[in-house]
Amino acid sequence: MPSDATPGSAPIRIALTNVGSVEEGRRLARTLVERRLAACVNLIPNLVSIYRWQGVVEEAAEVLLVMKTTVETLPALEAAIRELHPYEVPEFVVLDVESASQLYVDWLVGSVRE
Repeated sequence: MPSDATPGSAPIRIALTNVGSVEEGRRLARTLVERRLAACVNLIPNLVSIYRWQGVVEEAAEVLLVMKTTVETLPALEAAIRELHPYEVPEFVVLDVESASQLYVDWLVGSVRE
């Protein structure tokens, strides 16, 4: 653990969603950061997803968005994903952050506050 790490559960979360293209991902990521719903969004292209949709096994190329946010901002982030996401049922999975550098936590929290 870094010497300046936040002990226990940090007040930040990692949220995940997938989109169908880098362009969709860039638009969504930029909007989320501009609205201060995420401090940072990483786009990881070239994923292949295999999933069941409406009773059929599908395969699609996707881009993973890794969104860094705060506990307090999660409800607004989820609402924005439902509003802006191109999928009928967008993935929205949230991961707890056990610890993080206090410097990073301070930057992230400051980035989502208005």
